[in-house]
Amino acid sequence: MEKIVLPEIKDIHLLDVYVQNGGFSAVKKAFTQTTDDIIDQVKKSGLRGRGGAAFSAGLKWSFMPKTTNKPKYLCINGDESEPGSFKDRQIFEFNPHQLIEGILITCYAIGAKTAYIYIRGEYHKWVKLMQKALDDAYAAGYVGEAMKEKFGTDFYCNIYVHKGAGAYICGEESSLMNSIEGKRGYPRVKPPFPAQNGLWGCPTTINNVETIANIPPIINKGWEWFSKIGEPKHPGTILFGVSGHVNKPGVYELPSGTLLTDIIYNYAGGVPGNKKILCVIPGGSSMPPLRGDQLEGVKMDAESLKAAGSAIGTGGIMVMDEDTDLVKVLARISKFYHHESCGQCTPCREGTGWLEKILNRILAGNGSTSDLDLLITVASQIEGNTICALGEAAAWPVRFMVTRFRDYFETKVSKEANLQIANKVHSMRNTEFPLAEIKN
Repeated sequence: MEKIVLPEIKDIHLLDVYVQNGGFSAVKKAFTQTTDDIIDQVKKSGLRGRGGAAFSAGLKWSFMPKTTNKPKYLCINGDESEPGSFKDRQIFEFNPHQLIEGILITCYAIGAKTAYIYIRGEYHKWVKLMQKALDDAYAAGYVGEAMKEKFGTDFYCNIYVHKGAGAYICGEESSLMNSIEGKRGYPRVKPPFPAQNGLWGCPTTINNVETIANIPPIINKGWEWFSKIGEPKHPGTILFGVSGHVNKPGVYELPSGTLLTDIIYNYAGGVPGNKKILCVIPGGSSMPPLRGDQLEGVKMDAESLKAAGSAIGTGGIMVMDEDTDLVKVLARISKFYHHESCGQCTPCREGTGWLEKILNRILAGNGSTSDLDLLITVASQIEGNTICALGEAAAWPVRFMVTRFRDYFETKVSKEANLQIANKVHSMRNTEFPLAEIKN
């Protein structure tokens, strides 16, 4: 199987090696075509966003206004902060020049003269690697005003690496733009959408790192070629980051629609000790989990996972064996989203804290069956009531894990829990009351 984003070519991260293997031939080809032709090719290829939403890349590009007096911008979302997701850093490290070439083609197609590669703050190593690759490309005339002479064209664009400050919320596109502008990472209310009102109030397109890295091969080999790889409704290869209880964790580039069980057992080497799988989260920690006894026939593409009751997300497959404490897992996930909530929306700011507190209570052995219902209620009150999708990211793991593993969670709580009531009567501060008596 041909690898598109991470080809098995030694030292492909070096500019000379990349050029020797056909690097920057796609952008030369793109400059001989109209911008509408390029957008049309990307649309026809069926390329969908690899950052979580799986939205049509070509359709997103077409939203950019054709005529405007304002400058246009392109943002590359490399704020890879989702627990269980670690695929974009492979591109920064092993194939950065294909990303740069993809950026040049995208900027030409949408009419942008400036692009920002936004990389998460904790990725110190990968920020340096990407900056080094970009510096080499500038020095060789592949980026910046020197492009005019290099490619014999009037078009040129500049690319900047922007390092985040460690906030998960800045992976949300409008928070990312606020961060680049030097503001607090708060999501913006939509509409207006970035294509109309983005960076500094100007038309802006935001795409994921992996999405843009797919552009040069599409231009070089044609949209027909790309559209025939993997699942027809979600074509191409996908970088699957497999972690958890597997013998060979790592990033695997495979055609979309590959069976989840094939990825776990044939590529990731199966589960240590041949233990049974209890749970799998197929797309990063924010996606609905799947039961281990319901994995047969599940394919890893957007439509198949939707039918299975989950989502492709960032392709971060988290495998948990039969000995995993799901309450601990869920408590840790909830702690993350509580910590990373920006605090702008009340349901998310307060609700994520409530979820964490309830799960910690269950973890301490003080949970009751009513707490399980309360978790679902709180999660439902967060979901759909926030400006950005962090609300859903925090709510989905809780709601779906408690619902789908209700039998498991029932064994972790008692039907009637004893709670300490600190201030019911001052003299009885350290006295415990049965829950039923308190209600009375």
